[in-house]
Amino acid sequence: MSYLGLDIGTSGCKAVVFSADGEELSQAHCEYATLMPQPGWAELDSRMVMRACRGVLAEAAMPWRNQDPVEGIGVSSQGEAFTAVGADGEVLNNAMVSFDTRAAELSATWSEAFGTERLYELTGHTAHPMFTIFKLLWIKENQPQVWRRATAFYCFEDLLHHELGVDPAISYPLAGRTMMFNVSRHEWDDAILRAVDLAPDRLARPMPSGRLAGTIPDDVCAELGLKPGAAVTTGGHDQPCGALGAGVLQSGDAVYGMGTTECITPAFEKPVFSRELCASNLCTYDHTVAGMYTTVAFSLTGGNLFRWYRDEWAQKEAEQAERTGQDVYALLLESLPEDPTDLLVVPHFTPTGTPAFDTNPLSAILGAKLSTTRQEVLKALLEGVTMEMKLNVQILEDAGVDINLFTATGGGARSSTMVQLKADVLDRPIRTVEVTEAGCLGAAMLARHALAGEALGEIADRWVRPAALIEPDSQRASRYAETFAAYRRLYPALQELRGTVGV
Repeated sequence: MSYLGLDIGTSGCKAVVFSADGEELSQAHCEYATLMPQPGWAELDSRMVMRACRGVLAEAAMPWRNQDPVEGIGVSSQGEAFTAVGADGEVLNNAMVSFDTRAAELSATWSEAFGTERLYELTGHTAHPMFTIFKLLWIKENQPQVWRRATAFYCFEDLLHHELGVDPAISYPLAGRTMMFNVSRHEWDDAILRAVDLAPDRLARPMPSGRLAGTIPDDVCAELGLKPGAAVTTGGHDQPCGALGAGVLQSGDAVYGMGTTECITPAFEKPVFSRELCASNLCTYDHTVAGMYTTVAFSLTGGNLFRWYRDEWAQKEAEQAERTGQDVYALLLESLPEDPTDLLVVPHFTPTGTPAFDTNPLSAILGAKLSTTRQEVLKALLEGVTMEMKLNVQILEDAGVDINLFTATGGGARSSTMVQLKADVLDRPIRTVEVTEAGCLGAAMLARHALAGEALGEIADRWVRPAALIEPDSQRASRYAETFAAYRRLYPALQELRGTVGV
């Protein structure tokens, strides 16, 4: 039998079918638009997302319905975004994605009233408008008719369960991203729900990752090309799903996700609650591996900055790519200078992630001259994003979360040039794996674990296949270490400048 991993992201969804031995059999992908109707708002049309999910499920599964039919589906889901659902199953609102900041004022006032330390101790997270709880409170205050009509509020994992005709369940890792889940007791937190005035039966059932959520009705199985009686299993938040799919199952290992958001997700054996991590907004919540925990160090400016450069600066390469059928990003990376640049970039072109959680950030490109080339600017942008991740790694290590080996996943992991740059800046080895879309692989591994009873470690040994180990170049790493010392001082200086001149 085969297993399908579905990744529901911010810009699109992807379904990949894997055999019982972890061989990729087929895949399908569909993009959808992020809606920005007002400044600070960022939404997805949940109906469109569900249509896209059904489409990629059918496209990936249908070719194998007779030879090796899909018997289990696991879901890797973006965090935080939720959809209000009415009594008849109708969608009542668009989903507010992570970088929607309309609840910024609410997140500050409500968390202070509840108790910021208490909130951190219960949920392992520090307050930020990205989290579901504050988006829900915004709905309650600003769209009371939606709040009253909603019989349920579902994140995208549990919304898909609802779509497929299964009693919705939410995995522990995804529930953690709502800031309403007690990460020590593994249940919706009564005190938080009372403060929100939200009954727990309006939320999905929390379950560990890799558990049977329910059986899909036969008519839906037939429509999507699944095995009759196929099941949905709990998956997880996309980052710990990706960590599992990259083989990150033990302390000292971490995944470096190189996607729209740059993200480092390590594994550790017990929850870590510390002043240092709290002050740096580095959370603690469940890994997709039972009994393990993780955190998410991230920059909301990641691959989207490369896309911005492509759209605004790379018309020549875009035309060449269209003419020759080459990948425009590969063309751009081929042209990068080999040595570190003399530029210094503060890469906060969107609201920041960890450690600053700044919803009104400043970015900068410093050191440009008339002799500076486009290629140097691009490399400096990529260096700046990686410097921000290095800052997070340093904070984690100071708190006792050591990382010895990174595994690269996501679109950027396909480029040896990009991975080498990351290794040089971090001064750490980075492993690549054959399947770079690790979120789908991790979700499918959880489906296999739930339905076949095979241990995750045994599945990972067979399914996660190393491709290469890229070591840092010592000379470039040394130069980047010097640059990093300056980088650490730069953003506080920019923030002080903002206060002085009003930028």
